[in-house]
Amino acid sequence: MDVTRRYRCPPQLAWSVLTDVATWPRWGPSVTAVRLDGQELGPEATGQVRTPVGLWLPFAITRWDEGHRWGWRVAGVPATGHRVEPDGQGCRIAFEVPVLAAPYVVACRIALRRLAVILEEERG
Repeated sequence: MDVTRRYRCPPQLAWSVLTDVATWPRWGPSVTAVRLDGQELGPEATGQVRTPVGLWLPFAITRWDEGHRWGWRVAGVPATGHRVEPDGQGCRIAFEVPVLAAPYVVACRIALRRLAVILEEERG
């Protein structure tokens, strides 16, 4: 299932925010910190995310379509996909939520609202 929101910003800006691990704690309610094993997020990248309860969980990027979509596994479990779609006067960000994680839709809606603030700041 997808949770989406439209933004008045270039798709490249949305992509850069979604793939900058330094911004994840600002928009992701289930992430308070990130450690990346390597220099940058990309195909086959790995690392750890810290949850709000302080637990560090390993993650691995499992899908990477540059500028468009990325997906991951967290603690070995398929997690949300992240998608950016051009939309004429801006773009749409979508979170792809696995059916078994349906309650996580609430967190995704919070993330989309937080992303609106970040993207507006970035646009200046």
